[in-house]
Amino acid sequence: MNVRIEPSWKYALAMEFEQPYFKKLTDYVRVAYQRGVVYPAAKNIFRAFSLSPFTDTKVVILGQDPYHGPGQADGLAFSVPLGVAFPPSLRNIFVELQTDVGIEKPISGSLDGWAKQGILLLNATLTVEAHKAGSHQNQGWELFTDAVIQAISKGKQHVVFMLWGSYAGKKEGLIDGSRHLILKSAHPSPLSAHRGFFQNRHFSKANSYLLATGQTPIVW
Repeated sequence: MNVRIEPSWKYALAMEFEQPYFKKLTDYVRVAYQRGVVYPAAKNIFRAFSLSPFTDTKVVILGQDPYHGPGQADGLAFSVPLGVAFPPSLRNIFVELQTDVGIEKPISGSLDGWAKQGILLLNATLTVEAHKAGSHQNQGWELFTDAVIQAISKGKQHVVFMLWGSYAGKKEGLIDGSRHLILKSAHPSPLSAHRGFFQNRHFSKANSYLLATGQTPIVW
């Protein structure tokens, strides 16, 4: 299939686009956008890949679903556009960022600046129906994003994988821990942040690993 995605990702994932499940998935998503309100905007479904090409990816932060409220989802996990109020999980991410590396809470919830430094902000499901969390789960997106994780694990070295929460933690089996750094903790959601997300120090640990492996650290 001719999928509009950043060229290095198109090459790395070429086999996935020819799989039967992917054809069914794209048909499902196309109809969903025709019939109702779906987030993010169709042009932003693969935006995370555009901002963080396969060749540049050195950190992966895994989310589950796009935000399902109006104006929130921008194609990057946990990110929201400039001017949109911080969702609770993003607010807690910024709290931990300040505690860990001393970065003051930004004025914008957009994480474009992270993505452009090689952080793949990947949701396991790339689309969602408005106001219906999880509505596009089990349609094939998870097969595709699992393939993304495996492509990074097999095709690159010394990538930092941040797995927040039990759902993301289950993806650990897709990653070669001898080639990459896997950081796991509780999810930044207010329901779980106090059970291990706060004080996880993932941001400083990631930069220490990047420096130790000869890579440029992230300017958080």
